[in-house]
Amino acid sequence: MRVPPGPTPVAGGTAELLGDADRDGAWVLMVNGTPQSHVDLDDPAHLEFEYVRRMGHVLDLAAEPGAALDVVHLGGGALTLPRYVAVTRPGSRQRVVEIDEPLTGLVREYLPLPRNARIRVRAADAREALQSMHPGSTDVVITDVFAGARTPGHLTSAEFAGEVARVLRPGGVYAANVADGPPLRFARAQVATLRTAFRHVCLLAEPGTMRGRRFGNLVAVASDAELPVAALTRACARDPMPSRVVEGADLDRFVGRAQPVTDADAQPSPEPPEGVFGR
Repeated sequence: MRVPPGPTPVAGGTAELLGDADRDGAWVLMVNGTPQSHVDLDDPAHLEFEYVRRMGHVLDLAAEPGAALDVVHLGGGALTLPRYVAVTRPGSRQRVVEIDEPLTGLVREYLPLPRNARIRVRAADAREALQSMHPGSTDVVITDVFAGARTPGHLTSAEFAGEVARVLRPGGVYAANVADGPPLRFARAQVATLRTAFRHVCLLAEPGTMRGRRFGNLVAVASDAELPVAALTRACARDPMPSRVVEGADLDRFVGRAQPVTDADAQPSPEPPEGVFGR
């Protein structure tokens, strides 16, 4: 592959691809100085970031091993999870929505996709693109969208959750990156919000983040069908950085009195503290 350039202007600021000193063939996408994605070109099934591995567990359990899926990715970055699906579930049809077209161009030029990957990238706002999709047209929706270091408010509301539910097939699964810190008000409200659109919701999180000790990435998982909680629990426990699966009565206690968020009162996710995520 060609050697990537240095800092490059993109729509969201400045992007740079840095080689991973610990893994030959691996690269980190930095956006405005923050690590945004990690890609191993020699082993696309390797997921470096902890929360991305949790999303990988969700994808692994969304169907029988190796079965092809239709997946919508809201937020593209370096296309880490689309690459993962392409090699672990060959033949999958994947649609990626990434508003930063110059960023996608940089990634595709210098970090080539796996051979025969059926990945189509569209430059658009995530919610507008979702609203244009047909009902019941996909098996999985993944949301990992940031403007700067925050998830935009219009992707956190009950109306948005309803759109996700609309495009999923029966039994389809939704997974969202939820960035939050003490006292986890945003995460609690996000679970309450997802419960307005889905019968089953659980939360995957590193224990320290779950207890409100530090800022971090939680993964919210939702479906109209019963979730594979036992299998998710085993996968999260085996991870190099083990995480918890919170559901049922424990999730009720976590949500407490938090209320669902609507378009009228939606806010972006909290700003990470100084020093978090390399900032």
